[in-house]
Amino acid sequence: MGLGFLPLGLAFGALVTQSGLDWWWAGLSAALVFGGSFEFLLIGMVTAAAPLTAIAVSALLVNVRHVFYTLSFPLHRVRGRLGKAYSTYAMCDEAYALATGERASAWSSRRILWLQFFLHLYWAGSSTVGALLGSFIPGSVTGLDFALTALFTVLALDAVRDLRGDVPTPVLAVLSALAARLVFPGQMLLVAFALFTAALLVRRVTTSRKPRHA
Repeated sequence: MGLGFLPLGLAFGALVTQSGLDWWWAGLSAALVFGGSFEFLLIGMVTAAAPLTAIAVSALLVNVRHVFYTLSFPLHRVRGRLGKAYSTYAMCDEAYALATGERASAWSSRRILWLQFFLHLYWAGSSTVGALLGSFIPGSVTGLDFALTALFTVLALDAVRDLRGDVPTPVLAVLSALAARLVFPGQMLLVAFALFTAALLVRRVTTSRKPRHA
């Protein structure tokens, strides 16, 4: 899992320097923010001098899924206030997937914390190396900012295949993006996230009210 962080971290670090930011910005962001998808988004917002309120709302919308992760993440097995604080801070998709699996049901506090620490280290280290090597990448090379999008596209395709014919979620996502693009092109990302979240909530409420037949 940690090795999977390397190409994304290298791409992120190289994108930082190609965007005109100093190389150390990549390592600092990776270590302090530690939110891969949001960090890719943050590069464009920083270079565009986006307002702090827009950055804060974007961070909330992108990372709000972590609130639901905590409902099943084995934080109760992590010992000590400092350990619990770091485990909460270092929460990421990969750590959640590994620590909540059936094989991890007997993992100790130390093992959970070491898992999160090494994932954190892989991301910060590869981002720093990518930033240092970014100056050697020709400016004609494009697509680094699409690395994370490509990863989530592949994951989304796998998820769609598992829906077994139920495809409303991708349709809602596409419709939300199109509506945001047409109505609020300057704030497309924020509006698309808000519309998609609202659509999911409406669908949840309406489907839960449908009578169930034996």
